[in-house]
Amino acid sequence: MAGPFLAVGPGDTDEETRLHLLVLTERSGGSAVLLPGLEFLDHSVQDAPLQPDSLQAMRACDVVLIDATADLRLAAGASRAASLHEPNRPVVVVMPEGGLAAIKVSWGFDDWVLPQASPAELETRLRLARDRVKAEHPQRAANVGDLVVDEDSYQVRLRGQPLDLTYKEFELLKALANAPNRVFTRELLLQEVWGYDYFGGSRTVDVHIRRLRAKLGPEYESMIVTVRGVGYKLVPPGQRTQRGPEDDDTPAEVRHGASAVS
Repeated sequence: MAGPFLAVGPGDTDEETRLHLLVLTERSGGSAVLLPGLEFLDHSVQDAPLQPDSLQAMRACDVVLIDATADLRLAAGASRAASLHEPNRPVVVVMPEGGLAAIKVSWGFDDWVLPQASPAELETRLRLARDRVKAEHPQRAANVGDLVVDEDSYQVRLRGQPLDLTYKEFELLKALANAPNRVFTRELLLQEVWGYDYFGGSRTVDVHIRRLRAKLGPEYESMIVTVRGVGYKLVPPGQRTQRGPEDDDTPAEVRHGASAVS
């Protein structure tokens, strides 16, 4: 069997060149029968039924391919739903030449490809579709040293490893990461994360900060700095070597693990 076809340019890495493809099809044999050329590309492929429930898998893919070789109505609906569900994921319709006249802009797709497309054409179309959508929908992510807060996927990665955060913890860290070195008062964080209609005390911020520091771990907990009598700020690693007791004006009941209203 022939080896994988992969166009790699200078400076490209495996992470940049390898895509995760979601193929929505009802065809027996799945993507291997729908697009034989995929076999020769060094991309991971996930097959799923051409059904609305399959769209939940779009968050984990780079490109979604929709089978329009059989049921055009089902394919058109799936294409429109996919473009609305995840607008920053490109949608490529797989359509036989005889059906090209039926494709409409209202489907919401980014490109189309023939089932018999060569590996080189497939590679080019998939990559161009991905790059066009990335240019139109720049990723909203805050990078502070080794910490990446991705607003689109609601993921936080530290040195490439995901952190398991609650929704409030994510929103709190996002607020700090979007303005590194800026000092936020507890009241301002309370408004930004919990909203103006939250009637709980500002000490709930202290509890969530304590949880965030614990999840960042000993090496990175000092990124969140207490500004005594004011609030908190996030600093890149290296700008702050340690967080001493003199910085912490958190009340004793919070330091010892008292709970707060989320």
